Amino acid sequence: MTRRFRRFACIDWSGAKGDRQKGIAIAVSDGPGRAPKLIERTWSRGAVLDWLLDHARRGSDLLVGIDFSTAFPFLDAGAYFPGWAESPADARALWRLVDDICAGDPHLEAGAFVDHGEASRHFRRHGGRQGDLFGAGNGRYRLVERLCRDGRHGPATSCFNLVGAAQVGKSSLTGMRLLHRLDGRVPVWPFDPLPETGPAIVEIYTTVAARTAGLGGGSKMRDADRLRAGLAGYGIRRPPLLARYDDHSTDAILTAAWLAEAAARDDLWQPPALSSEIAAVEGWTFGIP
Repeated sequence: MTRRFRRFACIDWSGAKGDRQKGIAIAVSDGPGRAPKLIERTWSRGAVLDWLLDHARRGSDLLVGIDFSTAFPFLDAGAYFPGWAESPADARALWRLVDDICAGDPHLEAGAFVDHGEASRHFRRHGGRQGDLFGAGNGRYRLVERLCRDGRHGPATSCFNLVGAAQVGKSSLTGMRLLHRLDGRVPVWPFDPLPETGPAIVEIYTTVAARTAGLGGGSKMRDADRLRAGLAGYGIRRPPLLARYDDHSTDAILTAAWLAEAAARDDLWQPPALSSEIAAVEGWTFGIP
């Protein structure tokens, strides 16, 4: 049986430039059926790192979901960056490479990696710049992203695409810097086994939480009624009152409610397609069966 956690948090992440980010939000749930509480503050990525490390020091019984891709596609081409001699062999080496190249970027930003002479060949960037190794169509996908799209769990996008409102590449790169800085002090599933005690991190996709809740007409919640409808899908009848109903806060709240329920499902911890080899290089999005 999978470990049972007592508390659950969702971090809505951001890859934007700058110190304090309106696009970062954290909500915490005390369990299934309990209304999550939003931590009301303007976060920096460094402050999120400190928050996670504090929970590690305290040994908090907390499962944390973060909405960025924890690795790039690997399986489809046998490498993250085919043709680059420094292409890492696994996800942890990828996190280290990104953090090393971006060492001069403040606030856990990742501009240096995006503009790196070899790495940039694999990205689609603003200004019509598309690397010669970006590939056809909308870019390469991890196995879990292909399964997500094929199973209609959500329109997962390629991490190599850095253009458009739905792009996740920049947030994923800054997230990889965060994971490297954690240095194993908070285990990250499935790269690490779930610890017997203390906090753990999983990659999540907020659209899955919205669709599971039965929200029609898209996953965005920009007012109290929309948030109430989403939380009702998890048996929560008294949603928290917010000073501002923005996408980031409501996504964090709804996804924390979803995670509190989903974490009890053993099948979601044991996807049939997930092997130890796949886990080491591409990871997985928790909630994609």
